[in-house]
Amino acid sequence: MKKIILAATVMIVTYATSFAQSKTPASVVTTFNKIYPDATKVKWDKENDHNYEASFELKGVNYSANFNENGEWLELEIPYSFDQLPEKVQNAFNASHKGVVPKAVSKIETAREVIIYEIEFQQGAKVTELFYTEDGAETKEY
Repeated sequence: MKKIILAATVMIVTYATSFAQSKTPASVVTTFNKIYPDATKVKWDKENDHNYEASFELKGVNYSANFNENGEWLELEIPYSFDQLPEKVQNAFNASHKGVVPKAVSKIETAREVIIYEIEFQQGAKVTELFYTEDGAETKEY
C-alpha cells in the first residue's frame, strides 16, 4: 500500500511540475532564454497571479529570476555567503539578531537597478526573511 501511495505522489508532483512549466507564457520563456541562454536545469513556478520565477543553474551556480506575465525581467537572486555581504549589512543584522546564524543569504538585483540583500534564518518553527539596502538599512519594499 505504501508503494502505491508513493507512486501516486510521485506522479502527482511530476504532473504538477510539468503543468506549471507548460503554463508559463511564451513571452516569459523567450525573455528568459535571451537573458540566460546558457542556463540549465530550468524549472518554472508561478509566484503569484502576475509573476513567474525560473530556478536555474548557470556555470554550476543556482539562481532564480522573476518575470512578469508580459515577459519583463524583474529581478535576479544570486546566492551569497554572509561574509560576502557589505559590512554595513552584516553589522546591521548582527546588531539586531545577536547569535542568529543565517540559513541562506542572497543578493537581489532588480530591473530598477536596485540592489537588495536578503537574509533568511530560522526563528522557532518559521523561516524569517529580512531585506537590507546596501547601506545596511532594513527594508520591506524594493
